Amino acid sequence: MESLCIVGNGGVSPCQSFTRLETTNVSLRPRAQLGFGCFVRERCKDGNLVIARSGRSEVGNPKDGNFAVENEKERKGGGLILGPERDASGSVIGFNLIPPPGDGEVLKSHKDATTGGTEEAEDIEGVEKVQTRVTHSIVFVTSEAAPYSKTGGLGDVCGSLPIVLAARGHRVMVVSPRYLHGGQADKNYAGASELDCHIKVYCFGGEQEVAFFHEYREGVDWVFVDHPSYHRPGNPYGDSRGAFGDNQFRFTLLCHAACEAPLVLPLGGYTYGEKCLFLVNDWHAGLVPVLLASKYRPYGVYKDARTILVIHNLAHQGVEPAATYTNLGLASEWYGALGWVFPTWARTHALDTGEAVNVLKGAIVTVDRILTVSKGYAWEITTVEGGYGLHELLSSRRSVLNGITNGIDICEWNPSSDKHLASNYSVDDLSGKVQCKIALQKELGLPIKPDCPLIGFIGRLDYQKGIDLIRWAIPELLEDDVQFVMLGSGDPLYEEWMRATESTYRDKFRGWVGFNIPISHKITAGADILLMPSRFEPCGLNQLYAMRYGTVPVVHGTGGLRDTVQAFDPYSKGGLGEGTGYVLFLNTLALHGFPGNS
Repeated sequence: MESLCIVGNGGVSPCQSFTRLETTNVSLRPRAQLGFGCFVRERCKDGNLVIARSGRSEVGNPKDGNFAVENEKERKGGGLILGPERDASGSVIGFNLIPPPGDGEVLKSHKDATTGGTEEAEDIEGVEKVQTRVTHSIVFVTSEAAPYSKTGGLGDVCGSLPIVLAARGHRVMVVSPRYLHGGQADKNYAGASELDCHIKVYCFGGEQEVAFFHEYREGVDWVFVDHPSYHRPGNPYGDSRGAFGDNQFRFTLLCHAACEAPLVLPLGGYTYGEKCLFLVNDWHAGLVPVLLASKYRPYGVYKDARTILVIHNLAHQGVEPAATYTNLGLASEWYGALGWVFPTWARTHALDTGEAVNVLKGAIVTVDRILTVSKGYAWEITTVEGGYGLHELLSSRRSVLNGITNGIDICEWNPSSDKHLASNYSVDDLSGKVQCKIALQKELGLPIKPDCPLIGFIGRLDYQKGIDLIRWAIPELLEDDVQFVMLGSGDPLYEEWMRATESTYRDKFRGWVGFNIPISHKITAGADILLMPSRFEPCGLNQLYAMRYGTVPVVHGTGGLRDTVQAFDPYSKGGLGEGTGYVLFLNTLALHGFPGNS
């Protein structure tokens, strides 16, 4: 039999209540571990407050004076801290569990114990980790998450950020569709097992049954929503003929299932419950905050849950005809949250009223906070040029709009250990970078010329990425002694242009249609320059990879590109120069699709 005990100046007593700790000089000292991985002593304002464990042989009845005797070995084992929570008058109104600052370490003040800071601790293997004092149950809702599914930066972020948050002590779930395209990528779901939980959600005029698959990996619960609509060739959003016509249906199912998952899935033996922090990514997950507000909270469910919308690309908003609103499973009075009217110039004919539903608009209206993936992009989306019709709405919510620049996985993207490279290198020894360049030229069939500038491009082949600017510039650029390598897929027009250009410039140009992870690493390491002429770029990750690999990024000064690349100044530091790349500003004609000077 075990009990929690308070060790005061007068002895030991069973832990009955903490209501009078603010006036009693007490010291709660650890007696034995409670089964947690690490314990700590905490000094409160009026004494030491630590959870202790007692057994029958250790603690007697305090009334007969048979008090426990301190075991020094157990005392050094530590205890779990209760940090006092005080109201405005300074009175103790409760306690919070606090992770340890280290064996034998005593925090200096109550303020240190209750603020949201972090302490470094070593796990059982001696690996240093950062632990967060205030933890949350976090639910990511996303249309893609690497390595299971990925078409761009959204997949990278939603595949790596949850792992980092889990390592800091949060309980993290990622909810994403279980795509089966009939290719090699289907093997990514091999580690996920089907849960004995099928649910029915009402949308699109009837009940839709979905199943859940689950994999616990790197401290994260990866939950995959399974439905026949996710099983088809192509990518998560479309195929060679364009976007899927039922994307609204597919991602409406995802949102309904994501709202149910924390309530019905007993992951690790118990559910996440109602007090969750939902991170919804782009329009594909945009119905989640609307559903919480309209379907759950009126009945007292999810009343303590909070939602954050992360905008990775405002250009995609999930706009469909107004008649499709009834398919979303929302009450009619919530139409105003999603209602959208196209401007006159964007309507198809004179009788077109322009009425539509905009899923991303509904998310912006109902979420608690809005994040973008860079500070620059947070400002751009409030302007007429960058707001895509939502700039006024976003400006009205400026008080809850912030930008946090994306990070990268420094373990995967590390030139000193990258398994895809022909030769590893580091900032202290760059000799391997030349070998990577030679290996890339050899693999792609280009003349092996280590002194020839090699320019690389990695990204989608569409208007946003400035592919048309590259297309206009290539004939003049390749008149010089340079080589150009492109990797990407997208607009069939640009894919055919890449093939034709390779045939014309056999010794200078290579175009790889499609996406290949090893080749992307090899281009990043082997190129001298990485070109990113994007018209707009919420954040961009390739320029971050390039700077880590010693490749000079040449970017258009927009959004996250301007935030992350420091323009080289040859006159700073007494003429030695300073900067991480080149930031160019294209003129207005070039940005609107006409050739122009940069």
